[in-house]
Amino acid sequence: MSATGLLYPHILYGEVVVYQRDQQHQHQHQCLVSSSSGRYVFLSSLKSSGGCGNASFGQRIRRRNLRVEATWPDLSRPSVIEMESIDDSEHLDQILLHAQQNSQPIIIDWMAAWCRKCIYLKPKLEKLAAEYDTKIKFYYVDVNKVPQTLVKRGNISKMPTIQLWKDGEMKAEVIGGHKAWLVIEEVREMILKFV
Repeated sequence: MSATGLLYPHILYGEVVVYQRDQQHQHQHQCLVSSSSGRYVFLSSLKSSGGCGNASFGQRIRRRNLRVEATWPDLSRPSVIEMESIDDSEHLDQILLHAQQNSQPIIIDWMAAWCRKCIYLKPKLEKLAAEYDTKIKFYYVDVNKVPQTLVKRGNISKMPTIQLWKDGEMKAEVIGGHKAWLVIEEVREMILKFV
């Protein structure tokens, strides 16, 4: 279930069984919706005035033609964009020059193959890269496979470190080490400041 509790694209037509759960101290209903596909979905945050029906706790209600809105992914855009590696300082200079000519910031993920948090974070950053496909380009640097002059240029002391570079210089950074979803939210906030 999504954070809002309402993102399920596989709710189909047919008879829908609704279970009501009235939590009077919160004045909200939670409904378990069973679709013809056999899946169950909790729909929450429905106000007590109407909610899922006027049944008592745990009562099973049969309804027909219940309309449930669902969102579908945009298949015209990629869901993941693989980050490109930066191999040395000259390669970084070329990337920064190209980004500056296009007036675009770039994201650099400084990581290492032995760093577990770095490994977990990389696919999440690649999903984030797909969200900002035309606005920001994402790169990564494996600090054990590049010259140390490049690592010193990034002023890297901890990994993973995610930096935003714009106009040829580093503008902001997020040092990972906590939960990946929190790091992604911090990176998203960092991007929004410069895009």
